[in-house]
This record gives sequence, structure tokens and C-alpha cells, in this order.
Amino acid sequence: MNILSELLPLTSSPIYIRKIDTKTPAGFPSPAQDMAVKQIDIGEILVKHPMSTYYMCVKGNSMMEAGIEDGDHLIVDRSLTARHNNVVIAEINGEVTVKRLYRRNGIIRLKAANPTYPDIAPGPGQEWTIWGVVTHVIKNLV
Repeated sequence: MNILSELLPLTSSPIYIRKIDTKTPAGFPSPAQDMAVKQIDIGEILVKHPMSTYYMCVKGNSMMEAGIEDGDHLIVDRSLTARHNNVVIAEINGEVTVKRLYRRNGIIRLKAANPTYPDIAPGPGQEWTIWGVVTHVIKNLV
């Protein structure tokens, strides 16, 4: 039995945080304005399918050009069908990895977002599955 097959979805109470009800400009600052504050459940933003959604922490830097770095946190949804160019969690011979799915013209491989890592293609006798689709990346900035 592998590590991913042992996971069961957890359910919990909502986690509420305060939301400032305005869009934050990323260009020039706008004049000061009153900002309404309300509470939201962060799960409503990050989790669309609670019974099939998991949280994982990234180890390594094979996806750094996709903005996914060592120590980042991933929200992974197992109910989504993995499509070409999705970032996915894959299990290869019992080992777990995060990579970008390449699926074109009958060719399937897992691509790193770092040129120092080779593509992973299914080989003879190799067992691998796409375990889930990464929907969000959460980063620590401090």
C-alpha cells in the first residue's frame, strides 16, 4: 500500500478570516477609500470539492519556473480530470511528485518546470497514476 492510497478526506468546521471588500490594486495606488470588512470561510475560496480535496507541502525545486517552490503549500483536488498542461500530483512506483502534465498526440509525460530536471515518461513495468490536480499554491512571504 502506498502513502496516497491511505489518505482519507477530512471534514472540519469552516475557518473564518476577515475579508476587506475591495480589490487591491497591484499597479498605482488608488486614493484612500472606506473598505468594508466581513468574514469569509477561506475554504469557500480554496476548496470546491471538500470530500476530494487535500493539502500537501512541496519539497524540492523542480517546479520553480511554474511559481511552485520548496515549502509552498498545494491544494489538490482529486475529483478533477487532469488535462494537458495542468499541474498534477503523480505517483510513480510509490513515489509522489508534482509536475505539469503533457498529453498530446498520444504522448504522455510529466514535465518539470526547471530545466535541470528531465521529463518523466511512463516506461515498461513502471506503475504510475495521476493522483490529483493542483488547484492553488499557497506561499509564505515572510
